[in-house]
Amino acid sequence: MARQNMDSKKKLLEEKVINLGRVTKVTKGGRHFRFSATVVVGNRKGLVGIGTGKANEVNDAIAKASKAANKNVVRVALIDNRTIPHDATCKVGRAVVMIKPAKEGTGVIAGGAARAVLELAGVRDIVSKSLGSNVKVNVAKATLDALKSQRTPQKIAALRGKKVEEL
Repeated sequence: MARQNMDSKKKLLEEKVINLGRVTKVTKGGRHFRFSATVVVGNRKGLVGIGTGKANEVNDAIAKASKAANKNVVRVALIDNRTIPHDATCKVGRAVVMIKPAKEGTGVIAGGAARAVLELAGVRDIVSKSLGSNVKVNVAKATLDALKSQRTPQKIAALRGKKVEEL
């Protein structure tokens, strides 16, 4: 039963490779190549996850990364299924990502790895700025952390033990 649930969930999620790297290990016998991949998965309706994988072949690395991303899927808070509730800034390593909600029709103003994470999360109107390092893996993780830190008015009301109208 659980296996079938994972398979149906996997089919609903769209995946995008944001980084492919080739690592060379020089040995006495010559050079050995390995590949690392970073993949973002999402359903464009509030579910998104990031995973990394390493293998001797590119396809195997992507498959491992996709499997890891499917295990790390989280739900993000969206307002009107288009933007985020409030500003957020998150840091992973030396990569800092700032995200801000935007008016309807603005679109996704973000670059590189941040754009991939935001689009697959289902955010349609947002302004994003990547500061500091531009390492794709860290920018993607910082973007995901910023999305995870979002709180809806309902969540804040529940934490305070009040109704949404009282806020």
